[in-house]
Amino acid sequence: MSDIDEGGKRNADGHGGKRYDPGADHAFPDVRLNDVLPRLVTDPEVQAYLEAQNVNAVVRKGYNDHGPKHVSIVRDRALRLYELLKRGDIEFNGARQQGLEQADEPVIVALAATLHDIGHVVHRDNHSYYSIPLAADLLDRFLRESDHYNTAAAVRVKAEVLHAILCHHTEEQPLTLEAGVVRVADGLDMERGRSRIPYEKGGRGINTLSSQAIRDVTLKPGNGRAVLVEIEMVNAAGVYQVDELLKEKLRDSGLDDNVRIVAINTKTDDPLVERIEL
Repeated sequence: MSDIDEGGKRNADGHGGKRYDPGADHAFPDVRLNDVLPRLVTDPEVQAYLEAQNVNAVVRKGYNDHGPKHVSIVRDRALRLYELLKRGDIEFNGARQQGLEQADEPVIVALAATLHDIGHVVHRDNHSYYSIPLAADLLDRFLRESDHYNTAAAVRVKAEVLHAILCHHTEEQPLTLEAGVVRVADGLDMERGRSRIPYEKGGRGINTLSSQAIRDVTLKPGNGRAVLVEIEMVNAAGVYQVDELLKEKLRDSGLDDNVRIVAINTKTDDPLVERIEL
């Protein structure tokens, strides 16, 4: 991970950047990921889906962003989460149980994080299920074009990616840590205006207030757990985001024992909630 954050500041641990840096030293074999990722983010068909999937979500349903920006945030945070878990010596099971290599784990994470919401082109409702056939067609072509995967390996990578896509919503339980990473990362796109909980434009209900309450989300090495997710709130309404969304994403993700979530209210004149911890 880059040791420079999005504001241009160097992070204390040298690995706190919010964007995946292919040139950094990683706790995992990164050759396959660094080959797949540039092709993935420039693939015309993939990018067309990411643009199109926002129409039903935003234009027609009035929900929050589910397009390229959301996907970029989820993918980077999924890879950051994966990195920290690997640095914490957490063993992943998805690729391994398929007879794949460790180098395939971040590829699975990146592909699933990128394609997890494309079912929105069909409908917002039940979109995780619609994502499966659409992603399957894309993966058939994309993996076939890769130098890293023969037919059998491509089928197994595809299977793990589709599992992670399906399980990013809480209706289905992840059976792999790769899937759990994508699920939790989806909930971490929650800074001001980016809440995963739909809000009413111009409204003053709890959804609207809480969607504006999160200033920053930072992932760093934990103390006693592999990962610390630190959430900075500017008012107590942010608790709703953490309790109603992120806690649900973390529950049954397989990461419960390895991820610690701390939300801190930094607005000094709002004493209702100073700190909560999951």
